[in-house]
Amino acid sequence: MKKLFVNCLSLALGMLVLFSCKDNGGKTMFTPVSSGRPYEMLVVIDKAMWERPAGRALFNVLDTDVPGLPQPERSFRISNIGPEHFDRGMRIFRNIIDVDIQPIYTQPKLKYSRDSYASPQMIMTIQAPDEASFEEFVTKNRQVILDFFTKAEMNRQINLLKKGHSEVVSAKVGSMFGCDVWVPADMERYKQGEDFLWASNDRNTSDVSMNFVIYSYPYTDKNTFTKDFFVHKRDSVMKINIPGAKEGQYMATDAKYVDVKNVTVRGEYALEARGLWYMENDMMGGPFVSHARVDRPNGRVVVVEAFVYAPKDKKRDMMRQLEAALYTLN
Repeated sequence: MKKLFVNCLSLALGMLVLFSCKDNGGKTMFTPVSSGRPYEMLVVIDKAMWERPAGRALFNVLDTDVPGLPQPERSFRISNIGPEHFDRGMRIFRNIIDVDIQPIYTQPKLKYSRDSYASPQMIMTIQAPDEASFEEFVTKNRQVILDFFTKAEMNRQINLLKKGHSEVVSAKVGSMFGCDVWVPADMERYKQGEDFLWASNDRNTSDVSMNFVIYSYPYTDKNTFTKDFFVHKRDSVMKINIPGAKEGQYMATDAKYVDVKNVTVRGEYALEARGLWYMENDMMGGPFVSHARVDRPNGRVVVVEAFVYAPKDKKRDMMRQLEAALYTLN
């Protein structure tokens, strides 16, 4: 039964992301707007339990570093409140975990609800018969918990992109690649190459820039979707299309810090690559995330990538905003 429930939750996660959002987000005229900023989390838990091993286990899950960033940044900003204070004002928080430990339960399990008190909102309830089983359960299912709320936030960003995105980039991607993609509305600057497009935000300065790249190449065989092939292909494409300010400078991939995994986008296979880039013979660098997908009718691979340069700023929210755009490639 436990395995069945976790499988059902995994299915729910897949349905959550991507494009499960309705135009109105499930909101009615009587539903208040949720409070809190993206990636803020409210944990409803007994204050004393929050300081004991059960509460610390949940805190450690939520306090995990975001992968693929050059400096440590937490996955969520965490607040906690006792159940007795969980009133109407607190119930409209955007992300809530409700800890429910009672001996009436026979085993730990997860439940979730959407837009129960506000919109957009996700509430996860973690039930367990005792604190020891709760601690073990959340530790074992740490990735499920993290992915659930990260994907919920990603869906919210996709919904915002649906309502307002760069028409310039969408039109250019359509004419060059026969695809559609939604990137933030202020990404109007672009550079075009052979089967390559690089767009960046209008507020681009020497200190902060948010960037989107799309390129394609012929599909050969399954070895196309390996870390070594990806790094080699990315380096060859970026060296040609993203040079530095001086001769001998160009974008490259820090292969030691690249992680790849298989993901599903719009029901189809994609290779996700996440890591760090740097400018050869320069001091510039930052994080990137890429999706490589097969365009079967045209016998090609289409890669969409987001990368950020912001040496003095935190990068989590910028990267996640851009990462949401990758999922909109159609």
